[in-house]
Amino acid sequence: MSKIHRRDFLKSSIGATAALFAGCATAPHARVLGANDDVRVGVIGLRNKGQHLVRDFLAVKGARVVAVCDADTAFLDREVEAAGKRKQTLTVYQDLRRMLESPDIDAVVIAMPNFWHSLATVWACQAGKDVYVEKPVSHNIWEGRKMVEAARKYKRVVQAGTQKRSDPGAQEAFAYIQQGHLGRIKVVRGFCFRERGSIGIADGTQQVPATVNYDLWCGPTPLAPLNRKSLHYDWHWFWSTGNGEIGNQGIHEMDMCRWALGQNTLPPRVLSLGGRFGYEDDAETPNTQVAILDYEPAPIIFEVRGLYRKASDKAMDHYRNIRVGLVVECEDGYYAGGGGGWIFDHDGNRIKQFQGDGGGQHATNFIKAVRSRKTEDQVADILEGHLSSALCHMANISQQLGSRASSDEIQEKIRSDRHALETLERFQSHLEANEIDLAKTPVVLGPWLAMDAEKERFVNCPDADAANKLVSRKYRKPYIIPERV
Repeated sequence: MSKIHRRDFLKSSIGATAALFAGCATAPHARVLGANDDVRVGVIGLRNKGQHLVRDFLAVKGARVVAVCDADTAFLDREVEAAGKRKQTLTVYQDLRRMLESPDIDAVVIAMPNFWHSLATVWACQAGKDVYVEKPVSHNIWEGRKMVEAARKYKRVVQAGTQKRSDPGAQEAFAYIQQGHLGRIKVVRGFCFRERGSIGIADGTQQVPATVNYDLWCGPTPLAPLNRKSLHYDWHWFWSTGNGEIGNQGIHEMDMCRWALGQNTLPPRVLSLGGRFGYEDDAETPNTQVAILDYEPAPIIFEVRGLYRKASDKAMDHYRNIRVGLVVECEDGYYAGGGGGWIFDHDGNRIKQFQGDGGGQHATNFIKAVRSRKTEDQVADILEGHLSSALCHMANISQQLGSRASSDEIQEKIRSDRHALETLERFQSHLEANEIDLAKTPVVLGPWLAMDAEKERFVNCPDADAANKLVSRKYRKPYIIPERV
C-alpha cells in the first residue's frame, strides 16, 4: 500500500477562471468507453452527502472513484485516510477547476452547497465530464435552465440527485395513478415536517476554519464576513446561499409531487406564506411555510414545518400519517407515501401497496446512462431536476416578496381554493399549538406571481419586475455562469 499524504496530492489554483472551459466547441476530455472500461469518477464536495456519495459510487460495478475535491482540507484528509484503509490512492484537489482539467476523470459528482451546483455543472460539461449533481440542482431558476442548455450543447449525461426517481415503489404508484385507477387528481399535497431548531445568534463576525479556502468555498456568492456560528450546513437558511427547507429536504417531495401530477412545465402562478416562528436566530428562511403551485386542473400544495406538533412535545405533525412525503388526493381514493406507500379509499381502508427501496440504485442508473449515452436511460435527467427545483424557487420568490398579513387578508387571497383554505386552517392551528402569538409574530404573505412557463419569467402581475430580479443573481468574478454556455 502506498502511503498517501495530502500535501503531495493537493492541487489548488485560485487564479484560474471559467476561461479554462468557456468556448470549447467540443468536450475536451471526453473519451469513448469500452465495454470493460471503468467510469472514472471524481466527487466534489465531501461533507455528509458527499461522503455518502463516495461510498455509493464505490459500490457501483463499473465505476471507480479516483479523485476527490473540497474547499475544506479537513474533509480531504478524512477521505485520504479512508482511501488508505481501502488500499486505494486518490488524487486530491482543493480547486474543482484543477479536477475538471484532468483527462483521467470521466464523470463528476457534485455535492457542494446549492449556490455552486449550476456553475460547477456548466464547467464540467464544458470540460467533457458527465455530471451527477445533488438537489436542488440550482440556486435559482435561471441557473437551472443554463444547466440544461450546457448538458444538451456538450452532449453530456447530467443527472439530478433526486433519488426517489429510482424508487420502484414511486415509479409503480405514480404510473398507477396516471393510468386513471383513482379517477381525476384533485390536489397533490407535499410534506416536509422535520424538526429544525434554532441556529443561534452569532456574537459578531466569526472565524472561518483554518482548513477552509474561503474564496473557493464562497465561489459565486459574495465574499462576505461569516456572521453565523457554523460555516457548514447552516448556509441552507440564508437566501444568498441556500433555499430554505423547501429547497433542502423538500425538493425530494416537490419532485415527487410534480411527477405524480404528470406536469412537465412550470405552473401558471404561485403563492407562498409562512415565517420563522418559535425562536429568534440569525437565519432568514421560513421554518414554517405553505406554497401553492397553482397547476391546472389540480394544484400542488406544499407544507414545511420545522416545529414540533405542539409546545413541549417532541413528536412531529403528520397528515394522513405522512410527515415527509406526499398525498395524492383523487376522486376515488388517495395515495399516501414517499416512494413506497399505499392506496386508500375515502374511508381510510388500505387498497393496494407499493413497496419502495428509497432509490438505492440511483448512482447505478447514472453510470448506466454514462455508458449508453442515452438520455432516455436516465430516470432523473437534468431537465426534471431543473423543473422541480424551479418550483421551490418560485415559492421562495413569492415568500421573499411578502409582507406581514392578518388571517383575514390571507383568507381573502386564497378564498377561491377550498384545499388551500383547509391547509391554512391546519397551518394556523399548528402555530397556535406551539403557542405562537400571530399578533406579535405575523405570518408573511407573498403575492400571487404569474409565470410564463415557456420563457421562465414572471409576467402580468404587479410584482413581476421585483420577482424577475430574483430569477437570477449577481455573480462574483471569476465565478460567473455565462449567458451563453
